[in-house]
Parts: sequence; structure tokens; C-alpha cells
Amino acid sequence: MGSKKHLFTFASLLLLAAVVVFGYQKRMPRTQTEDKTVAAVRAVIEAQAAAWNRGDVAGYMEGYAKEETTTFVSGDNITRGWQTVLERYRARYDTREKMGTLDFSELEFKPLGEFYIMATGRWRLTRAADTPHGRFTLIFRRTGAGWRIVHDHTSSE
Repeated sequence: MGSKKHLFTFASLLLLAAVVVFGYQKRMPRTQTEDKTVAAVRAVIEAQAAAWNRGDVAGYMEGYAKEETTTFVSGDNITRGWQTVLERYRARYDTREKMGTLDFSELEFKPLGEFYIMATGRWRLTRAADTPHGRFTLIFRRTGAGWRIVHDHTSSE
């Protein structure tokens, strides 16, 4: 009977550990500060979509840190520097038809400390001839201008 009792105790502890870990993961964000951070970062992403959908590439770029270290990764290419990323977007999306309508979905946020937060999600462009889409991972840093993207890794399908 002693071994059954130990097995039951061990199983109970494993179950309790799973509940604690699962509960911890599902509770993000956990604090009011984290809630405010997520809301601020979500607002930046929503403002970017609104600017894009107005045809305002410069407005879209306001979501990025205006720094030489700002990095954009797509496919096998790395673009560094806010101005260079802006020029890339302007060259690639030089007409409203090419820009289409941008939609973000499946947004998830993970605070990485007091000054950084990671956002992941899906993007989709709806255009007359096609609907390119993919996923992204953004690293935001708190700056003097507010939360801004310092690293963007975007993939397309």
C-alpha cells in the first residue's frame, strides 16, 4: 500500500505542477504594467495598419525606432537602419495597388523585461490580383518616443 500512496502523491504533484505551469503561461500579461505595455504596443501595430491602409508608408514607419540599429529581416535579406527600411518599403510598395489593404491577426505579446516586448502574429495584404500573407516576430523597445520596433522578422508564404 505504501508504494500506491507514493505513486498517488507523485502523480498529484505532477498534476499540480502542470496546472501551475499551464496557468502561468495562460496568464500573460500578469501585471497592470504589462497590461499597459501590451495595450501601447497593440496601439502602435494598429496605427501602422491604419497608416498603411491610407497609403502612408512614412506613417507606417513611425512604428519603427528611428535608429541605425533598427533591423528588418525578410527571406534571406537583412535591412539595417530606419531610413534604409523606409526606402525599401517605398521602392517595393510604390503604388496603392501594390500596397493593398493590410490586416494583422493572431497577435500575441510576451514581455521580455521592463524595456522590451515581443509581438508575434500574422499579416495579410489584400490586393486586386493576390493576397500575400505570412507571419512576423517584432521586438519592441521602450524609447523616448514610446514603444517602437527595433527588430522585425517577417516571413511570407
